[in-house]
Amino acid sequence: MNTKKRLLALTPTELKSVVNGLGMPAFTAKQIAQWLYEKHVRSIDEMTNISKQNRQRLAEEYEVGALAPIDCQRSKDGTIKYLFPVCCCDTSTNDTERFVETVYIPDGDRATICVSCQVGCKMNCLFCQTGKQGWQGNLTAADILNQIYAIPEADSLTNIVFMGQGEPMDNLDAVLKVCEIMTAPWGYQWSPKRITVSSVGVRGKLKRYLDESECHVAISMHSPLHEQRLQLMPAEKAMPITETIALLRQYDFTHQRRCSFEYICFRGLNDSPLYGREIVKLLNGLECRVNLIRFHEIPEVDLPSSDEKRMEALRDYLTHHGITTTIRASRGQDILAACGLLSTAKQRPL
Repeated sequence: MNTKKRLLALTPTELKSVVNGLGMPAFTAKQIAQWLYEKHVRSIDEMTNISKQNRQRLAEEYEVGALAPIDCQRSKDGTIKYLFPVCCCDTSTNDTERFVETVYIPDGDRATICVSCQVGCKMNCLFCQTGKQGWQGNLTAADILNQIYAIPEADSLTNIVFMGQGEPMDNLDAVLKVCEIMTAPWGYQWSPKRITVSSVGVRGKLKRYLDESECHVAISMHSPLHEQRLQLMPAEKAMPITETIALLRQYDFTHQRRCSFEYICFRGLNDSPLYGREIVKLLNGLECRVNLIRFHEIPEVDLPSSDEKRMEALRDYLTHHGITTTIRASRGQDILAACGLLSTAKQRPL
């Protein structure tokens, strides 16, 4: 059994503690950070400006910790779904090997990765396959970052969305740490506007995210009406969409930072002009955009998917009333990689 600790996702302060504990020069921490976040090495042996003796000392207790995906599926539209082994940080049992799915989405000169932050999810939204497997653990920051670090297409990435398995606000410390690594001068040096974090709205946690990060936020709305949203999304009970929007109104989205709303369209349920009017009333005066999403059917859930004509009518209504609205293209549906289809319910016993 591998007992070495991972260097991946450690900050310069944490790396200083590592090198100090091993009796190595303090400047070695900066060197390690450069090898990890600028050069993306896979082994300590590749850190060639660190003395051989210090590399050996470091390797006795640590490893980079980049874990390659163990499987991948390729869609006819170019989307790739990867399966990663993970080391959940707060599970009660260790008798099962756990996995998450990660989706790479190429689109012209853009390449987006959709990362997971939990195995399963506690939110149990009616329309989402991930919620059907229940919650099985939070990912460590290293496991989240590894999904970005270890895919073969890592160097081509232009955008990251935290829209895979799990509720990001439910694992906020790890999510914020990864966002810091991606945007810090000592890290990947990305602009925060290349990163979007999704949420159903979690009391307290969403505010903390908005205060501590400059990355975009995407809120899962799916209905502007309390009772209906509660039926679709149990999280509506703890933090109603009206409270979420009231919180968002306290922040400035008129510059680079963007606020968006995800809205899955169900035929005859939430895609009529009535809902367009309610959305306009709800979002009035808030600088934001709406992304309309096709529902991808999942087993034992009797929800009909809206058709193109109804979605276009809703898009045009919202746009006409001043809310920038787009219809998100479905990607990877043939490999169960589209919105709401990710699941790793089948685990392998050790």
